[in-house]
Amino acid sequence: MFIGLTYDLRSEYLDQGYSEDETAEFDREDTIDALEQALIQLGHETDRIGNIRQLIGRLADGDHWDLVFNIAEGLYGIGREAQIPAILDAYAIPYTFSDPLVMSLTLHKAMTKRVIRDAGLPTSDFTMVVQSGDALKVGFPPPFFVKPIAEGTGKGISPASVVRHKSDLAAACRKLISTYHQPVLVERYLPGREFTVGIIGSGADAAVLGTTEVHLRAAAEPGVYSYVNKEHCEELVEYRLVRSTDSALVKEVQDIALRAWQALGCRDAGRVDLRSDDRGRPQFMEVNPLAGLHPQHSDLPIICNHVGIPYVQLIERIIASAAQRSHVEDQRFGRHRQCA
Repeated sequence: MFIGLTYDLRSEYLDQGYSEDETAEFDREDTIDALEQALIQLGHETDRIGNIRQLIGRLADGDHWDLVFNIAEGLYGIGREAQIPAILDAYAIPYTFSDPLVMSLTLHKAMTKRVIRDAGLPTSDFTMVVQSGDALKVGFPPPFFVKPIAEGTGKGISPASVVRHKSDLAAACRKLISTYHQPVLVERYLPGREFTVGIIGSGADAAVLGTTEVHLRAAAEPGVYSYVNKEHCEELVEYRLVRSTDSALVKEVQDIALRAWQALGCRDAGRVDLRSDDRGRPQFMEVNPLAGLHPQHSDLPIICNHVGIPYVQLIERIIASAAQRSHVEDQRFGRHRQCA
């Protein structure tokens, strides 16, 4: 296939004057290199498109692709991860990963938890604080955990995210609202074990790839899987493979993760994060339907490395899932795609 690659390159935005925090979710050159080399190894022809503005320019020039491998996070708006999928839908160009609705929903952590709760899956008590005064209305007891409503890569998360007294909650929310210019998710703090579950496939075909437990090393910021800990995970974090065959808890974690993935309508590949409460019961935290794909640094490839799935095979399975979906959609809607 002729496969285009859409992505936001961190170095390009840094060169334009954006800060490290603003570009934290964007990809490094070596991620794009690894992805492109995997696709070439699988026999595909590749075309580096770039970010949304570059995609729009290419489409305006009449360019087309058999499939777009989309890992672009977007820069502006709460629907930023949905922007490229929506454009590609308009041009009837198939692409990897979830559709615009799912991308918009899952970036909004409170909306996601509402859907998860409605699906009957366990998630900790939560509320959304739009302005700091709303913190006075939080109806569950501390300790609390606060984070921006629509950020990833641990942005806005630090040891200060754990708020142990209600009298300190408004100030913690005020700081995050001022920094990130968006509402804050306030959750009941989960003090237990933290797990990341890798998922492959869509709908009834989705399956668990594997599960790792996040262990913070002595030098890490304590108690939270923070931005600093994620950015320096090689030194600060240990990812331990855990298996459902060895633990009823892990089996429960994987079951919740897979059901959450399907309830939200996520596609192709990604990961689900869970943490146990003070009674050891696993709770859904959030889902990443656009998981990082750096071969050594990102959670999903780390899981695959643990279970013996080579990086090239992970990319192959993502492509196969997207291609199968696109074929079914073409048959359903009677579409005839223009091939490059």
